[in-house]
Amino acid sequence: MPPLDAPFAALADPTRRAILARLAQGEANVQDLARPFAISQPAISRHLKVLEDAGLIETRIAGTARPRRLKPDAMAQLWHWLGQYRALWEDQFQRLDTLLDALDDRPEGPKP
Repeated sequence: MPPLDAPFAALADPTRRAILARLAQGEANVQDLARPFAISQPAISRHLKVLEDAGLIETRIAGTARPRRLKPDAMAQLWHWLGQYRALWEDQFQRLDTLLDALDDRPEGPKP
């Protein structure tokens, strides 16, 4: 897969997006990540594997613990790619604002 395909495929799942949102608050172990979901710990582990394979998270080894954390560089790469399209949409919205302002400035015609 090209470099951005795996991260975007991983982000397509709402459970994985929720896991990333939790990891944005700080690293966490599998048990902590599984707690808010009505799915098994092995299912959460599979989601974590997808996120890790996509390069979005990493596992830190701390004795017997294996907390997960975000990889900020991977997220920055996604933001950079999305930023190209953000500029395009901001330009389109600016043009729409200009058109709407011009319509607001038109004198009102006779009322029927």
